[in-house]
This record gives sequence, structure tokens and C-alpha cells, in this order.
Amino acid sequence: MRDAVIVEAVRTPVGKGRPGGALHEEHPVDLLARTLVELVERAGIDPALVDDVIGGCVTQAGDQAANITRTAVLAAGFPQSVPGMTVDRQCGSSQQAAHIAAQGVMSGAYDVAIACGVESMSRVPMGAAVLPGTDPFAPLRRTRYPDGLVGQGISAELIAARWKISREEQDAYALESHRRAAATWERGGFDREVAWAGQRDETVRPGTSVEALAGLKPAYHHPSYEERFPEIGWTVTAGNASPINDGAAALLIMGADVARRLGLKPRARFHSFAVAGDDPLLMLTAIMPATEKVLAKAGLRKDDIDLFEVNEAFASVVLAWQRELGVDHDRLNVRGGAIAIGHPLGGSGARIMTTLLHALEDADARFGLQTMCEAGGMANATILERL
Repeated sequence: MRDAVIVEAVRTPVGKGRPGGALHEEHPVDLLARTLVELVERAGIDPALVDDVIGGCVTQAGDQAANITRTAVLAAGFPQSVPGMTVDRQCGSSQQAAHIAAQGVMSGAYDVAIACGVESMSRVPMGAAVLPGTDPFAPLRRTRYPDGLVGQGISAELIAARWKISREEQDAYALESHRRAAATWERGGFDREVAWAGQRDETVRPGTSVEALAGLKPAYHHPSYEERFPEIGWTVTAGNASPINDGAAALLIMGADVARRLGLKPRARFHSFAVAGDDPLLMLTAIMPATEKVLAKAGLRKDDIDLFEVNEAFASVVLAWQRELGVDHDRLNVRGGAIAIGHPLGGSGARIMTTLLHALEDADARFGLQTMCEAGGMANATILERL
């Protein structure tokens, strides 16, 4: 089985996901299309060589409906012969797109593929795909979980309670995310990966402080949950959780043999993949078994991994993962994460992989592991090996 390699990766700056945000006026199709154009131009490749474009998008409604990936391929001016499909594994959608693209290359189904993702949360709010009067969860699932499942914010609170993670720890983690992201921008660490010169991630707050974070109210407290979950301490806030964002990212993936034939330099290869499911009430904990699973598949130990990227959906989730895995903070989200950079849902997996690739190169490191929690109690995990 041949190696699947990344030869190029690019992302947009991440904008605030609200009217007035830096990317709000960009239609999500155009946002993704511009990213695809930048990707192939940087690589110097004829887009007619692309066998498939696999894109992640979570809320496939409104401006993001009707297979947004194929629409973006056409908007980018790619030949009509280039197909596209859109996948939904919730927050891990574009990481899953990378799995599909790489596995297609490894199997011989593709020679060249693009994995990408997009989300415009300012134009298509979370939950917009659920029509009034409809029930996406169905009677049989409700029979299995008669007490009902909860939203991700309550899951993050339950995780904080179970792993005894304090508000102060979560706020300190959030502060460090902003500090690292701001420092990376200041030293030019994001310049190579971001498509549009002169624009920065809009939700990085270099001036935030412990005092500012401590002053925020709990974001998910509601009296209806107090009796059911008396253990919750109500510690999750807008400051120690990821914001709402707009953004896109894309990776050019091909066989190592194809890269040689085209005279392109492979930058990293896909080493191992895993997906996992876990308790859908806690919802965000599948990153733990997914990490263990991908390490086992790779035949590697956690100490073999130079850099870890764990999506910062909530500080409590990353801190619980860190406690279970015992990973040093100096190898974890070294350029900051979603709390600072932002979390444009369907675009985040590809954004994080783009950041991980560049971080590995800049650190002259070998192995990077990326994992993301996903709604419904799932997670993806990927190990990249820099070449």
C-alpha cells in the first residue's frame, strides 16, 4: 500500500462568527472556493489532476446546503470533471475528509485528492438544519436514553465535574491558548499557512487576563439541570470555551509516487488513523479512546509523539484528556487552539491539520497526533509523520 502524503496545506484567517465579523460578507461557497484556488496555485498543480474533493461542513443548510463542496469546486473554476462530496462527522468533519482522501490515495482509488472544510457560523447558525417541528433524534434513540442527552456545554460541565477540573484551571488554560496564538502571530508562525496576507485570526485576544476571564458568568447554567446534575459546579464560560467562527482550510493529498512524478515535495505522510465512539451523554470524551486506538495502530507510544493537537472545544475537555494521557503541556496545542484561534466547525479539522503540519516543520519534529471531540460522542485521531 502506497503512502499518502500532504504536499500543500492552507487555511483562511478565522473570523468572528457574527454579522460584522471579518468573513461574514463572504458566502461560504466563495470562502471555500478561494481556499481551493490558493491551494492549487501554491502547489503549482493543474486542478484537472484532482480525482476528488472531499469537504467537511456541519450545518448543511441555507448557504451551506446542496453539497457545498461540489459547488465550491465549480466556483473555484476547477474543470467540471472534478467531483466533490460533503461529509458530516460534526466537529471532526474535515478531519474525516482528510481520512477519506488519504485512505483513497493509499488504496489506489485516488492519485490526487483534496481534503477541505468550511463553516460560516455567522450566516448559517448551529441548529439551522433542524427544521421546526422535526425531531432528528427519533423515538428509538429516546428509548435507549430515556433521561435524555444534553448539549455540549452541559457535557463539558459534566467532564469538569468528573475530572475535578476547577474554573481557575480552565481559565488559566484559556489564557495560555490566547498567549500562544498571539505569540505565534507575532513571530510570523502563522504566515505560511494563512491564505490572505494582512489578515489575522479575529478571536485571538492578546490582552485578555485572568481577571477578565474570571469575571465571565457560566454560559450554560440553567435551573432545569440543577436537580438532575447536582455535581456540576457551573465552571464553563464563553472565555474557556471556543467561540463561534467563520473559516475554511484545505490540504492537497496524493500518492508519494505521484508527488515524485509531478516534481512536488511531500511534506508529511499519513501514518495512522482511528475513529472512536464513547458515552453520548459525556459526548466529548471519545478523544481519549481515539488517542489510545491510533497509538496502538501506529505501534507508537505517547512519548514518541512530538506535538499533539487536541481541539479546544472546551478547556475542560482538553484538560481531562491531558490528565488521562499524561501529556506535557509543552507538547500540546503549542500554537494555541480553538479557544483563541476559533472553531469554524466543519473547517476546524483541516485548519488544525494545516497548523500541525507547519508546527512540525518549524520545530523540525517527526510525529504529530491530532484528535477532535465530536457531537454524539465520537472522535477522530490522526498521526502525521513529517518527511
